[in-house]
Amino acid sequence: MPIDYRNMVRHGRLLCALLLLPYPALAQGDRATSPPEFARRADNLKPGQWVWAPQVSPTGPLLVYVDLSRQIATVYRNGVRIAVSTISSGKEGHATPTGVFTILQKDKDHRSSTYNNAPMPYQQRLTWDGVALHAGGLPGYPESHGCIHLPYKFSQELFAITSLGATVVVQGNAATHMRTSQASLLSPINDKGEQVEYRPLKDEEYRWQPELATSGPLTIIVSKKEQRIVVLRNGTEIGRSVAEIKDGDPGSHVITLTTGKDGKTHWLYVGLPGHENDVENVVDEAVLNRVRLPRGFYDKIRSQLKPGTTILVTDSSVGASTGEKLTIMDAVAPQP
Repeated sequence: MPIDYRNMVRHGRLLCALLLLPYPALAQGDRATSPPEFARRADNLKPGQWVWAPQVSPTGPLLVYVDLSRQIATVYRNGVRIAVSTISSGKEGHATPTGVFTILQKDKDHRSSTYNNAPMPYQQRLTWDGVALHAGGLPGYPESHGCIHLPYKFSQELFAITSLGATVVVQGNAATHMRTSQASLLSPINDKGEQVEYRPLKDEEYRWQPELATSGPLTIIVSKKEQRIVVLRNGTEIGRSVAEIKDGDPGSHVITLTTGKDGKTHWLYVGLPGHENDVENVVDEAVLNRVRLPRGFYDKIRSQLKPGTTILVTDSSVGASTGEKLTIMDAVAPQP
């Protein structure tokens, strides 16, 4: 029997009728149409769910941050959160490595060469020894063989907007729910799949070898724990320096160099889980004054900066030997 809306309006019952009409249930994952809706849904995801809102920041450099402690992956564009998804990382005995990676290879129809030709749809390789982002099972706890499983549709959406060399930061501890790791953030395998021998600084204040990776995105790791700054390009370490870092905040922060609407470049905080209030805040001079590093190293880094450069500030290790005393003879505080 058809509904007589005119009669319901006369009796003030139209709103009630609309509330009773069938409403499509939200899928496990879907696009959000406004920043408030996106924020609300992103903070209340259940296993297998995701939310996608690319219009919140339509252009700019891309960063994927994977929080193993919370089993959540967050996508940032131009420093702004545009997508969040639940994940499943490596189970006991196959732990997903933490670190700063770049996307080395993309293959929509990839199959595992290690695990019985198992399908790995929308694979985005992080290491040549087998760790990747791809669509996979999401039981609500770590169950992979080291890869980062994403919902199928989410992995498809992510695959469409990433490019080779995009930065992926993996931190946390899935087993003990720690926010930092005692293990080094740096992978012992470079972007060519070759074993890399760790070379600590000895009597040097810094080391700079840009010829090891001549192109690709720049990532700078600031280790408060070890008072070191490490520079990676396309996943390969090209520089390392002693530093004085006076920061009592135990958390991690990601800062990205972006181009603003005024056409100028700015360092902006990325709103990591637990630091959502950081989002789009410009790095101020007071923060920069907490860091001092050798002038020569600073000048070399500054000459390489361009939009998309990422800085990770962390308490995690970068492989420095313990007990070293730092003496920086000619130091400079970074400038915005």
